[in-house]
Amino acid sequence: MNLRRLIPLFDNSVSEWALEARLLRWLTLVWLFIGLIMLFSASYPVADVNHDDGLYYFKRQLLWVLVALILFNIIVNLPLHRILGVSHWFVFLLLVLIFVTMIPGVGKNELGAARRLVGPIPLQPSELIKPFLVLQSARLFGQWDKLSWSIRFAWLGVFGLVILGILAQPNLSTTALCGMTIWLIALAAGLPYKYLGGTAVGGVLLALLSISIKEYQRKRVMSFLNPWADPTGDGYQLVQSLLAIGSGRTWGAGFGLSQQKQFYLPIQDTDFIFAVFAEEFGFVGSMVLLLMLAIFATLGLIVALKTTHPIHRLVAIGVTILMVGQSLLHIGVATGALPTTGLPLPMFSYGGNSMIASLIAAGLLIRVARESSEAEVIPLQRRRGNWL
Repeated sequence: MNLRRLIPLFDNSVSEWALEARLLRWLTLVWLFIGLIMLFSASYPVADVNHDDGLYYFKRQLLWVLVALILFNIIVNLPLHRILGVSHWFVFLLLVLIFVTMIPGVGKNELGAARRLVGPIPLQPSELIKPFLVLQSARLFGQWDKLSWSIRFAWLGVFGLVILGILAQPNLSTTALCGMTIWLIALAAGLPYKYLGGTAVGGVLLALLSISIKEYQRKRVMSFLNPWADPTGDGYQLVQSLLAIGSGRTWGAGFGLSQQKQFYLPIQDTDFIFAVFAEEFGFVGSMVLLLMLAIFATLGLIVALKTTHPIHRLVAIGVTILMVGQSLLHIGVATGALPTTGLPLPMFSYGGNSMIASLIAAGLLIRVARESSEAEVIPLQRRRGNWL
């Protein structure tokens, strides 16, 4: 592999890519650039107070971006069959690490949830496993009819352990996202509705059970229904988010001029970064962001329709669901359309694990676009007056 391809923005082969692949690459880089600008604004006040350096979070995020872009460039230049061939090992490794995070002293407890590993590098397995779940789900459901029931049950069991492990951390939002992504990939693969229906009912019952057991989840659901009933308690986050979005009006307060990020809106650089974006760029800026997501989704579906390989098609569909679906869920939480949960906005929110997972996923979609439109052309040779 050409080492220049590992350096972000210096891949000379881009001009030879298919149109969809080039458009997705530029859209991903624009998405990333806007996200970094927004993180700079949203994180500056809290970084200045907590670390005496307003650029603290921004500089750390840049380091993660460089790592993620190198992985991104490797993936877009690596044959997809090789990536699919090792995806199951990453699923196994990250599944083990998900359960390791729940060991006292090994997992770091933040806001009542053990999601990260203690150490110099804050690994969050539940974030990193997302693109590999897409790959392995595509492998399983893309060749469902060719597999024995023992293999089917084995992988469904692995997926179940992933879901239960993330739920036990507890992390209901990521659990729901992973479960819906796997389910929608199975739906796209054409699995019988009796299997899909039973799984959907089981997932809903599992969510209801979790909400009934976990008091803080139950309070979040109740506060989502009427946040103004307790604006200084359980409804505080959502009320402050709605105030930020409403303050943006049509054109926004202007870049860097959000008032809610001045310690009124909690977790403004991760779970509620869209609220800061909406306050600073207003309704118009929010519509531009939604338009960007719509374009990304459209390109993802075009790539899925163009490829003739069933597994590749499911990878494209899964990545599109993951990136756009997570973004819409984040926006839904910030606007009060969904219960308050901790779900980052891809390539906007602070966090290296989310950044790596997002750029790996985007790289997979671009790789599918390249392979579906750049089939090798074998030149014909003329012998004895015939084309062979």
